[in-house]
Amino acid sequence: MEWSTAFLGFVAGLLISLVTAPVGVSGAVFLLPVQVSILGVPSPAVTPTNLLCNVVAGPGALLRHHRAGGLRGPLTRLLITGTVPGVVIGAVVRVFAVPGPRVFRLLVAALLLPLGVWLLARTLRPVALRPPRPPSPRATTALALTVGVAGGVYGIGGGSLLGPILVGRGVPVAAVAPAALASTFITPIIGSSTYALLSLAVTGDVAPDWLLGLSCGAGGLVGGYLGARLQPHLPETGLRLLLGTLAAGIGALYAIQFAS
Repeated sequence: MEWSTAFLGFVAGLLISLVTAPVGVSGAVFLLPVQVSILGVPSPAVTPTNLLCNVVAGPGALLRHHRAGGLRGPLTRLLITGTVPGVVIGAVVRVFAVPGPRVFRLLVAALLLPLGVWLLARTLRPVALRPPRPPSPRATTALALTVGVAGGVYGIGGGSLLGPILVGRGVPVAAVAPAALASTFITPIIGSSTYALLSLAVTGDVAPDWLLGLSCGAGGLVGGYLGARLQPHLPETGLRLLLGTLAAGIGALYAIQFAS
């Protein structure tokens, strides 16, 4: 890979993380189509490459949240408990079952597009109903496990899926953002390590593109830290609108890719 490609990866990681970090999204879902369509990473190597990017990018935003005390709540432990085994299962499925990308695009579009639109509508025109109750610890862990499997298969950290669901269920963005980013950091370490081990047993493009993953992650490291610094200065309504826009935008992007 040329160094110009690595530089493009750095810029993409920085800009995406700057926008997504305030709401607990690492930006991996946005980076995935960039790596495939623009940077030319082959499949399935794009999955561990994206996981590696999350490993490098995560500490920037997490350091800021740790200093603010945002990582001490029980939500962080629940998400990590579910996503860690899930990402291992997903990695094994990706290598040996090789599910097609069209199925993933359809599932993400079907989940995130209506969820984002609903979150935007609920924020812009709140209804005078009983406020939603946050999910139970068991339901939260089960949700994290499911998202962890998806992350292991397709190389996404899971914050883009966990964030809108938890916020839509009434969990404050200030609590969701650090917990989602923490799970997005821990699970890629496990996932990329699993892919590295699996690459020793199978043939093909299974190992990550190390240079691109590190360069995208370095950009995300800088952008994530700056985005996390912005988060306390942004109003809850603005953060909910941003998260809803990101969810709807990701869903629309994958719907277009599925239809094309």
